[in-house]
Amino acid sequence: MSTEHVELRHGAYADSVTLLQVSRTVQGEPGVVSAQVAMATPLNLEVLTGMGFTVPDAAPDDLVVALRLDEGAEVGEVLAAVDAALAGTTPAAGAASEVAPPRTTAAALRLAPEAVVVVSVPGAHALVEAMDGLDAGSDVMVFSDNVPLEQEVALKRVAAERGLLVMGPDCGTAVVGGLGLGFANVTTPGPVGMVAASGTGCQQLLALLDHAGVGVSSALGVGGRDLSSAVGGLSTRTALSRLDADPDVEQIVLVSKPPAAEVALVIEDYAASLGTPVQLALLGPGQPDLTDAAEGLLRRLGHEVPHWPVLGHAEASATGAGSALRGLFVGGTLCEEARLIATDLLGPERFTMVDFGADEYTSGRAHPMIDPSLRLEHLAKAFADERTGAVLLDVVLGHGAEPDPGALLAPAVTAATVPVVVSVVGTAHDPQDLDRQGRVLAEAGAEVHLSNAGATRRAVELLGGDR
Repeated sequence: MSTEHVELRHGAYADSVTLLQVSRTVQGEPGVVSAQVAMATPLNLEVLTGMGFTVPDAAPDDLVVALRLDEGAEVGEVLAAVDAALAGTTPAAGAASEVAPPRTTAAALRLAPEAVVVVSVPGAHALVEAMDGLDAGSDVMVFSDNVPLEQEVALKRVAAERGLLVMGPDCGTAVVGGLGLGFANVTTPGPVGMVAASGTGCQQLLALLDHAGVGVSSALGVGGRDLSSAVGGLSTRTALSRLDADPDVEQIVLVSKPPAAEVALVIEDYAASLGTPVQLALLGPGQPDLTDAAEGLLRRLGHEVPHWPVLGHAEASATGAGSALRGLFVGGTLCEEARLIATDLLGPERFTMVDFGADEYTSGRAHPMIDPSLRLEHLAKAFADERTGAVLLDVVLGHGAEPDPGALLAPAVTAATVPVVVSVVGTAHDPQDLDRQGRVLAEAGAEVHLSNAGATRRAVELLGGDR
């Protein structure tokens, strides 16, 4: 028998990464069967309900503490562990400090006027902090997602008038002055400059170029909506201009999820007017995939195209297994690339692709590159579905991401009764160790690719589709 305890703490806000750490700490306490400490957003309430908890009426600014305990475990002791874990994530009250931290973005910029402002607050509050940065004359990277579109347009119009760059919103990856920001892969400097309306698209190109021995000097993320009709490529033009003026950049590549057609034409004309060659890697029906784009870039630079590594070997399921491909992704562009390829080779009725990094899945909880729990839940459902014939996954490495994603994913892969194909996107010097992550997943039974496009085509092949 187990006991359940659910309580609400009104107005006790903490960010999703902090609460993920608290939940993991409490989960390890003696007598704890499951523990979830989270803000009461609609998505988190859905997750808690799916875990079997009964949650009373709550508002998004309520903190939910949900515990399931073994018989005999003391609720009071576990709640004390929750309090200790929460207190351990912030400085102790009254702790001595030689210099008080700045209380506002503007105050911080007075101490470091040349800094890039990185905004990582709930999306509804990002506008004020980002505008403070622009008012101080600084470029801004908005890591926050769920920022209203009209606010993004307003920010970027102001930035364009002042010759400044807004990276984002929902800018997950950037390399500025050799420093990685957000979910950043470890790369060596080189002749390529990148503009990315796509976080994991940028990371896929970084990974492939790194394997080929080609470095990247800068990667300026502009947010996934920048090439939409509403935004019109405002930040993309500024970023292209910045890289064109950089004497260390010999080749620029622009990577994006499928853009608005009319915006793509305008950006293509603008790119053609620059002195530095620009290769377009704009995903869409009939367009090259990201691996094709990397190979084209290598040829333009005079580099040999290497063999993209594959570890392990997946076998097709026995006759009678399901015929559907299930793609469960943490990277939005990787998911979109896989969807485009699968549509061409399988037809839309034989696959589903889910991006767990989309705004509807990250409101009030950590990005799935940090917290894989939601994808793991859906993965178990995919394996249990008799219609599933193969599963396609991505694992994205780099600073800011889960320290050992392969170890968390491997048990599910081992238990799978259908073939599993994984793209592991990372570079040789990423903190998770690219080679080790690939080996762990291959030993668990997955077939592991560095190329997401290659992984997708292989998964389709395992279902008997066109290669």
